Amino acid sequence: MKRKRRKLKWGRILILLVVVIGVSLGTYFVIKQLSDDNTIIDNNNNNDKVESLEKSYEVSLVMVGDNLIHSSIYKDANKNANYDGYDFKPMYTYIKEIVQNYDLAYYNQETILGGEELGLSDYPTFNSPYEVGDAMIDAGFNLVSLATNHTMDRGEKAIINSCNYWKDKEGVMTAGSYCSQEDRDKAYIMEKNNISYSLLSYTYGTNGIAVPSGKEYLVNVWPTNGNNPDNDSAYQDYKKIVKEDIDRVRDQVDVLMVAMHWGVEYTHTPTVYQKDMAQFLADCGVDIIIGSHPHVVMPVTWIDDTLVIYSLGNLISAQETDLDYAKMVGLLSSVKITKTVKDGKSSIKLSDVNNELLFTYYSGWRNFKVVPFSSSEIGNYIADYERLYNKYAAVIKNMDSTIPVAALNS
Repeated sequence: MKRKRRKLKWGRILILLVVVIGVSLGTYFVIKQLSDDNTIIDNNNNNDKVESLEKSYEVSLVMVGDNLIHSSIYKDANKNANYDGYDFKPMYTYIKEIVQNYDLAYYNQETILGGEELGLSDYPTFNSPYEVGDAMIDAGFNLVSLATNHTMDRGEKAIINSCNYWKDKEGVMTAGSYCSQEDRDKAYIMEKNNISYSLLSYTYGTNGIAVPSGKEYLVNVWPTNGNNPDNDSAYQDYKKIVKEDIDRVRDQVDVLMVAMHWGVEYTHTPTVYQKDMAQFLADCGVDIIIGSHPHVVMPVTWIDDTLVIYSLGNLISAQETDLDYAKMVGLLSSVKITKTVKDGKSSIKLSDVNNELLFTYYSGWRNFKVVPFSSSEIGNYIADYERLYNKYAAVIKNMDSTIPVAALNS
């Protein structure tokens, strides 16, 4: 009888141990799952409501303007390479120091990279060596607009060469010029720090050089004719194409940027077309509009939550000092992008916008270098820098006085 009771007693103990172990393991896996999912279960709620924790992610974006490679610039790069190839890297040393601090870096490749095999050329029909792109990638740029009024300068062959050059560059997104309709119609999406993004790009025209019929994919042309966008049927019709492009990618990304090659050269005031395009793009849900083509800086402003940079001016060029150095002063704009996720929904906020003026230095059409006005060495490159800074900082703030411009480092 005692033996039977002992057996019962040990049986109960064994069952109790199994229950305790089972409960412990179950609790462990529940806690682990909750930790992995970043969720909290409210045990006081009979409905077992699950509430998501708020999470935030950030990326930083910097943007510069037209990389306009005149013959004096590629000849200077040839000299830098001891006349064996082209080395543009010394021209961007100051810029590289800044760009390296950002996750995403945009620039406009004004002149086509058709390569030396087609013969390099200057205004009015440009062609630049591949080493230009090498230098920009080395400086940290990974977003490139290819739709400009010079994209068709050397024909379809140069565009094919450009596409072939850029397609193998890992981590670099280009937009605006393609080698097939299939490539043009793809949704190009990349991700950084859990924030997905895409870039679209358009130009107002191609300097009268016709895009081959049936090959409109070679460059995105949003045509503008006349002075009144409301009466411009071709312009209004193309809005449908732009809307289709935006709709193809908008719901797939957190941040959508559109590069616009627009406006009137050497003027600091946005045209009615620029303002109409900007409003249209903002209404379509574009987050950041990046302007180029005027070769001088234009204002930075907001349309609701959309950041609009009407023109970044030139990054580098051999344009002359007339117009009070306007063509030698460019803009470097930056912004912080924050993604917040809560209850399965995400939102994007743009903040910490900043703008920094840049100066293209050269002497005797040699020794080209892009220098920030905030550099303590700016006085070595332009004596009248304080007056120029005040003049062009006022242009940047012309439409919104709250827009910041980085101070001189004097």
